[in-house]
Amino acid sequence: MNIFNSKKIWIACLAFGAMTFSSCEDFLDRQEDEKLTFDKIWENRNYVKQYWLNAMSFLPNDNGSFIGDKNPYLGASDECTIAYDRDYRKINFGSWNASSVPYYRMDHYYKGIRECNIFMQNVDRCSDPLITKDQLAEWKVQARFARAYYYFSMMRDYGPVFLLGDELLDFTASTEALYRPRHTWDQCVDYVTSELEACAQDPAMPSQSSLSETKYGYATKGVCYAVISRMKLYSARPLFNGNELYRNLVNPVVTDEQFAEQSGQPLFPREFDAKKWLEAAEAAHKVFEEGFYELYREGDGSNPYANYYGITHQTWNKELIWTDRYNGGYSWGVNTVPTGVAGTAYGAVGPTQQQVDAYAMSNGRYPITGYFEDGTPKIDNQSGYSADEFQIETWKYPASGWSKFSDYDLKAPNMYKDREPRFYVTIFFGGNYWLHENASTMISFAKGGNSNKSHDYPKSGYLCNRFYDHELNSANGNWGNITFPLFRLGEIYLNFIEAVLECKRNGVSLPAGYENEAFAKWDDLRDRSGMAPIREVYKNADINQLVDLCRKERRVELAFESHRYFDTRTWMIAEETDGGPMYGMDTTCPGSGSVTPQGFWKRTVFETRVFKSNHYLYPFSQRELDRNRLLVQNYGW
Repeated sequence: MNIFNSKKIWIACLAFGAMTFSSCEDFLDRQEDEKLTFDKIWENRNYVKQYWLNAMSFLPNDNGSFIGDKNPYLGASDECTIAYDRDYRKINFGSWNASSVPYYRMDHYYKGIRECNIFMQNVDRCSDPLITKDQLAEWKVQARFARAYYYFSMMRDYGPVFLLGDELLDFTASTEALYRPRHTWDQCVDYVTSELEACAQDPAMPSQSSLSETKYGYATKGVCYAVISRMKLYSARPLFNGNELYRNLVNPVVTDEQFAEQSGQPLFPREFDAKKWLEAAEAAHKVFEEGFYELYREGDGSNPYANYYGITHQTWNKELIWTDRYNGGYSWGVNTVPTGVAGTAYGAVGPTQQQVDAYAMSNGRYPITGYFEDGTPKIDNQSGYSADEFQIETWKYPASGWSKFSDYDLKAPNMYKDREPRFYVTIFFGGNYWLHENASTMISFAKGGNSNKSHDYPKSGYLCNRFYDHELNSANGNWGNITFPLFRLGEIYLNFIEAVLECKRNGVSLPAGYENEAFAKWDDLRDRSGMAPIREVYKNADINQLVDLCRKERRVELAFESHRYFDTRTWMIAEETDGGPMYGMDTTCPGSGSVTPQGFWKRTVFETRVFKSNHYLYPFSQRELDRNRLLVQNYGW
């Protein structure tokens, strides 16, 4: 993640390798001279800094050089298809189990937790006169934040995990002595919340407004509160709030007083607690109280295309709370530029038809309300969406918001006509021009077309348009820079809106002004993207409809930012959304060159995915279960 992943340091010469672990059995593999070497680390500021960077290096790098290499959060979501043969395909097709877990990261995060603990417990020993107490305090609080984030990263995948606190497990202990039961979900949430709040209140934790350019990417007070906001939102949702599937997951009864708090305890809350929605609303509001962050708008804000596009392309703007700046714009660019464009191009990451259908029309109404059994859409007649969705017409394509090109006339299906601005910024469809600096290339995804080559083409017939810098020529190696939003204000707005609506739906009293503020922020979010307020567009919407509309808004606003994977799971709708046929256009239709044939325009199943009830959470690996007999496996595995 951000600067720390680019500076991952393994200090073999200092025997740091002896301090990593892969399970409870082998936390340490001590060398005979470790004590002497370890003490010398804290005598030198450079060694101390290197140890700190090593402790931070376990932060997840969610955007590697090839999208989908590091995690499944895009490739295994219903918003996306990625052409590469990576392990997210095991998740999509249900071909995974406790003995074969794709992207397994539990041991990785516990290594990071241990390194943070070692650093925090020893950094104040630093005797180098050239380093200040303020610098040591800053590194220490950043390490404490990282430790909390490692727990949060595991919790979103596995649910409750076991908490070590400041403990360093004794490498001389027996295997049985290193057994650890899981803490309950609420215990994990409370612990991570308390740690992040302590970090936010620590004088050494910077505010965003005081952060110097050289420290962009550091955790700040706002980052701490943003992580709490997302975690509290997940905690209020059905997966972690009275979920019947996990009702019978209970820790074993143990006599060890050390584990009295966990002994025999249900791991997941058995009863729904509506007040958790209020906690989520208050956690999101805490970010607003920082008073620094603003929705990004370009210039006077009158161009909704530039407003949305600029969130990632205007680097380090005030909407970004925590960001991941990596390889400039190369990583996303190379994976989304179609192969019909000169230069390095893999054209592999694209939206599903379901994601394409999710966008509103320019009047703010969502056109597709559902699907018939054969996959044809149910259309909202008030939206203006054409029932003859594949009729080819000439209409004005809006390009001036994210390229050097003016809007131009395009012959293309009605399906893509008159959609909201975020659609055109995010979705690229075939039969259109890919814009790059002063050039444009007509693209066909039909079989044999200029952008359907071997495996390097989007299986759905769409590409993600959003993270490529269309004002530069990638054929010459110019990819530009983006700051990928790990956390941004737009998300916190949506966290707050959802939590407030759910409070109303569940009869939970809200603080004065929260409801009006939630709708004002929703109006602001839509206005930024050129649409009317939601209650003007849907005048008679009841609370259930408003919750559903908020979910739709979230899907569109946060598209391709690795939210959808967790949203469908924590809402517990993934058996409906993530299983079954995934649709796109017919990329098997024969074509040639840059011409898209009429037969391409057809809703077509490009793959059928499997999602079972046990897939909502990751399984613990069989290896971990064999080594830790107190570790209870997740439901269904």
